[in-house]
Amino acid sequence: MQQKYEGYKDLADSLKSASALLNLECKLQLHQDIITICNHLVNPSFRIAVFGPFNHGKSTLLNAMLGNRTLPIDLIPTTGASISVKYGSDVRTRIMLVDGTEIYRSGTEILQQFAILDGNRQMRKDVASVEVFCPHPFLETGVEFLDLPGTNDRDEQDNLVREQLLGADLVIQLLDARKLMTLGERENLRDWLLDRGIKTVIFVANFLNLLEPDEQKQVQNRLLFVAESFRAELPPGFSNLYRVDALPALRARLKGDVAAANSSGLAAFETALQNIVGILQPDRGSVRLPRVEAIASQIQLSLKAKIDPIAIEIKSFDDKQNSKIEIKQKAANLIYKGFTTSIGELRDWLELTKLLTKYQADAAVALAENKFKDWQTNIFKKDLNQLQLSAVKWLYQAYEFFQEERPQDLLIPFPSEPQVILPPKPNNNDDLSEPGSIAVGGGIGWLLGGPVGAAVVGSISYLLNKNIQKQDDQLAKESYHQEVAKLCITAIEDYFSSFSSQGLSILAEYERQAEKVICFQFSQEPGEITNKREILQQLQNGFNRLLRELEKVKLLSNHQPYKEILKYTNTNRKYSPQPERVKLSPEKDPVVKQQQEKTAKNSGTRVEFVSPLPPPKASPPPRPEEVEAKFRDWELNEEIARMKAEMRSPGFQTSKQQNTTQSNKAPSQPKAQTEKDKIARAYGILGLQTNASQAEVKQAYRTLVKKWHPDLFVNQPQLLKQAQEKMHLVNDAYTILSDK
Repeated sequence: MQQKYEGYKDLADSLKSASALLNLECKLQLHQDIITICNHLVNPSFRIAVFGPFNHGKSTLLNAMLGNRTLPIDLIPTTGASISVKYGSDVRTRIMLVDGTEIYRSGTEILQQFAILDGNRQMRKDVASVEVFCPHPFLETGVEFLDLPGTNDRDEQDNLVREQLLGADLVIQLLDARKLMTLGERENLRDWLLDRGIKTVIFVANFLNLLEPDEQKQVQNRLLFVAESFRAELPPGFSNLYRVDALPALRARLKGDVAAANSSGLAAFETALQNIVGILQPDRGSVRLPRVEAIASQIQLSLKAKIDPIAIEIKSFDDKQNSKIEIKQKAANLIYKGFTTSIGELRDWLELTKLLTKYQADAAVALAENKFKDWQTNIFKKDLNQLQLSAVKWLYQAYEFFQEERPQDLLIPFPSEPQVILPPKPNNNDDLSEPGSIAVGGGIGWLLGGPVGAAVVGSISYLLNKNIQKQDDQLAKESYHQEVAKLCITAIEDYFSSFSSQGLSILAEYERQAEKVICFQFSQEPGEITNKREILQQLQNGFNRLLRELEKVKLLSNHQPYKEILKYTNTNRKYSPQPERVKLSPEKDPVVKQQQEKTAKNSGTRVEFVSPLPPPKASPPPRPEEVEAKFRDWELNEEIARMKAEMRSPGFQTSKQQNTTQSNKAPSQPKAQTEKDKIARAYGILGLQTNASQAEVKQAYRTLVKKWHPDLFVNQPQLLKQAQEKMHLVNDAYTILSDK
């Protein structure tokens, strides 16, 4: 038996834990009910409570069943405490006081001091419990009687009775046949028993012997109606209505008059009671759990009332934080994308073969004409600065957005100017009429004026465009100006080799440092939210534990378990975008390629270079891919600016919330006809229908920008003006439709 009740201990513990989480006041009815039902769940005794208004003969009935005057009885309300009657080898009484004092006495006389109402009909406030032990065979089977104070007398007594009924397995409701089922009794029957899951109830009518025979018959019919209208959950075959004349039954028992006891109805009632208990006692769970269900439902509702507001607040906080983090991550990825693209362009530009292809011819000519410093400042440095600024601007964008580490400027220094030592002039004076040369460091133009200088410059273009190869048998036949040209070309090659090597090294280190700039620290969660998160977790754990214990005992609930609240894990960590790098093959990797070229040079092998045709004096129009790059940068800048504005908005919403709001919002209608016309004209400029989506608007704008970008027509003045006017209209149309 006891083993079966060990499972209810877990249920009782979960009820107590839930009550503690609710922090209920001790005087609240729910708190008292929880304590009572928890104690009852683990109580191995089968408790039978005698319940009814004062002066209905409750104590008299119990004394008759026990066979002696164990309990105090009088004509006025007497019972002032809940008295438990349990089995004992002899009659004795135990009183527990509120302060923990325990009083043991033989017999029951001490009840007159602690268990009856005082002169003002008040219960003693210092008594915690009253127990009486009797050597009765029915009690020895594990049964416990509970003598309760009368109801309808004082609120204090009613509250005690209501509380104790919840801890009874079987209730005997004593009725007065002379005033059968008063309004108060009917209310108690509904509020104190039925609504709380207490349905194992037996009705016992007292004082029927005081009525005339005709009255008795009428009362019997009314009693049958009362019993039939109450759906008691008793074993099949047993009635829930009995007649017992309590005082005659007690007298008969005290005298040992069996016939009188039988005629009072006591014997028949006791027999039925023992049989009912014999059936219900082994399965006490079916009696007790319905009371748990009613209490648990109140607890769950109370817990939800505390859980849901906190959960909503925390979810709102998490949604805002996650949205901010999402925006920052997106911004970091966009900035990193722009940065890596710009760095990639600069790295590609720094590749030695690219430098030589693009600049070697002009640089060698500038060196021969003693104009290398001007060329380096006005051409080479200008291109480098543009590429460097294109990369650095993304880091300043990141610093402005995230306020992490301030970026450093990207500075790639130039090597020393190329040094050329002219070879001795040949002895013949075929076409060289000027004196022999000496070693020069700052340039050689002053020595190579006139025909010789022109010949050297021409040789530089000729040699670079002819793919010079090492041919030892032809070296002797080369003219003097070709030798000088080759020296200039070699000096420029060394210059670019040094510049490329140092630039790529600086660029690699700059990329590593950029990771400290393009990142952000996740904000520390406020202490208030952390505390609420912990409280919420405790409340939800208590709720879910109670739900699991109810399921174990087959008590179904309308509630679903709460999902675990994840802890805020973003505190004190950084986010840095780390897209996968594409591993280049050795022939495409600029660093590897440069090392191979350097090795080849040191080994005496000539590296081949092909120079493009000399560029025209006018600046060429940008290629379509350059326009695409400008548009890409513009898109990234626009997106980042939008995210900054969104982060600063006071009523910050999550992306999902914004999308929902936008999707639910009806299209805004222009307030005036002129505005309608303006919007319609904007759609027409972009070549779209008036119902086009924002994605279609953006795509149309992108297509027109690529087609009419003014940079494409720099060498076509008439088309340039037309392109500028067209782009002005396109920009205005896109602005109107973006703000719509």
